[in-house]
Amino acid sequence: MFAKSNRGIFTLIAIVGGILIAVALFMQYQMGLEPCNLCMFQRFFVIAAAVTAAVAALHGSVRDYLNSWVAKAYALLVIVFSGTGALTAGRQLWLQSLPADKVPACGPDLEYMLDAYPFMEMITEVLQGSGDCAKTQWVFMGLSIPGWTMVCFVAAIILALIVLFRRNA
Repeated sequence: MFAKSNRGIFTLIAIVGGILIAVALFMQYQMGLEPCNLCMFQRFFVIAAAVTAAVAALHGSVRDYLNSWVAKAYALLVIVFSGTGALTAGRQLWLQSLPADKVPACGPDLEYMLDAYPFMEMITEVLQGSGDCAKTQWVFMGLSIPGWTMVCFVAAIILALIVLFRRNA
């Protein structure tokens, strides 16, 4: 149903992104699962992709929007945000797969790094990951939180590719 139009695809991506953030907040505030730095970056990319998709779905000012270059530009943005998020989730999955003696030491939290580190050093530090990022706090059907996030990022990329390469909406 959603895949029949570009607007439907963007709406689906936006809704799923909103659900992912709601679930993340539920896990944090109701279940007590504290997000690590890589988790926070993944949240950022989920929000960026979802907001981009929501704006794309609501953008109706261009005549024949569904067939225009505007839809393809939105799809490219969703691909960039989702692709970067997928790489971040992949890094966390890799950290979770390491033996205990190979896990990096725990580092400072994101709030401290935002205050104390220069921007690029903070980005580098977060992407290296820490012991906090290697902990598996929750598993559903054999996948941890970054595993499910990765699945959603890949699905968003596939849907955005449909928009990007579709000839007729």
